[in-house]
Amino acid sequence: MNYEKIKEGVRLMLEGIGEDVNREGLLETPDRIARMCAEIYGGLYEDPAVHLKKQFAAEGSGMVIEKDITFYSMCEHHLLPFYGKAHIGYFPNGKVVGLSKLARTVDVFARRPQIQEKMTAQIAEALEESLDPRGVIVMLEAEHTCMTMRGIKKPGSKTVTLKATGVFLEKPELQDRFLAMVRQG
Repeated sequence: MNYEKIKEGVRLMLEGIGEDVNREGLLETPDRIARMCAEIYGGLYEDPAVHLKKQFAAEGSGMVIEKDITFYSMCEHHLLPFYGKAHIGYFPNGKVVGLSKLARTVDVFARRPQIQEKMTAQIAEALEESLDPRGVIVMLEAEHTCMTMRGIKKPGSKTVTLKATGVFLEKPELQDRFLAMVRQG
């Protein structure tokens, strides 16, 4: 990550909107934004497979679900946040991964500029590649600030995306079961 380019970009943006970059309240803003970028875009430099390597034998396991994984991401179209919950389900094929690793995988993809649809697919693909499960289902529910604070201005509206593979595609009743389990308190 090039901190100097980020700082210069922030200075130019502030000047572009008519701000005085030498004003007391803005003097350290370019540096703060550069450090913030390292945090919120850090997923660009992480391999999600690293988190999914630690696996455990689990013969005969049924569906595994980790739900309500909070995430924050940035829309690549406006560089404004979208945030919400991720829900992941999979049918193991003899091995499972630690539950915290599913949340870490969500974080890797959330910490990149992107669209929600792509993030949903990336999480599912990472699980497919690393776990070789019988099927994966990933659902994201998010509020997009590009729709709530600008543009159409509809706070509270949510975008829901879903990606399913394997047995979740072959047997729609498994998708229904997953959705019912996600919806229960």
